[in-house]
Amino acid sequence: MSRPAGFAGVTILLALAVVAGISVSQLSGLDPLAQDAPSRLLPPSTEHLMGTDQFGRDVFARVSAGLANSALISMCAVAFAAIVGTVCGLLAGYTRGWVDLVIGGGTNVLFAFPPLLLALTLASVLDRNWFTVAIAIGVVYVPIFVRVTRGPVLSLREVEFVRAARSTGMSASGIMFRHVMPNITSIIIVQVALSLSWAVLTEASLSFLGIGAPPPAPSLGSMIFEARTLVTIAPWTLFAPGAVIVLFVVGLNLLGDGLRDTLDPRMKGQR
Repeated sequence: MSRPAGFAGVTILLALAVVAGISVSQLSGLDPLAQDAPSRLLPPSTEHLMGTDQFGRDVFARVSAGLANSALISMCAVAFAAIVGTVCGLLAGYTRGWVDLVIGGGTNVLFAFPPLLLALTLASVLDRNWFTVAIAIGVVYVPIFVRVTRGPVLSLREVEFVRAARSTGMSASGIMFRHVMPNITSIIIVQVALSLSWAVLTEASLSFLGIGAPPPAPSLGSMIFEARTLVTIAPWTLFAPGAVIVLFVVGLNLLGDGLRDTLDPRMKGQR
């Protein structure tokens, strides 16, 4: 990836992956759930890199675990949205007719709801665990992938190589997945990167509102909620998770911009 934006995005995400990996691999030796009353609200130091919170829990360990949880939920949500949305977009754009009307109608209904409100409603109805939160967020972004996929498919269904495949008697599913899908893969990849940044913000918002992954699992959004009353006496409890969210979103957006510039043929003449 030759674009500076893409390189910067990859660098940021790799650094965050190392932070999240520390929690997953337990390299730090710190328990994000362990409480230590005598060590409550300690400022950042060599022993506690990001200080401690009101219960004496290590903020770095909690940020690391919260980042890993947020990344897992966001990636599962976008994977669900990409698979369902891409398949529906392929069907709607290639088959047209009543299939297009049904999928288009469902897409318009989902677009009518504010994304956060829809995710909040779905997450409230479903049983609270990280998987159902991921599904709730994923449903919100399915319509975006439907729209992103359907447009290019409408054009591709009339090109010569698709007509030739159709004339040989190849099935519609074979044409869609062997001839049409490879030509829209770059668009889907870029959309995945951009949707991940939105999913991270949505997951953090749900956790802040108390509808995210249930306690005691650390979450960046819930950490910000707990720290809102401590900002004047222990600002590190708020700034640490907030900074990680900002870096995560910025890194994903930069990566998305870099992928778009690299994969979009219309951008090649602008390099």
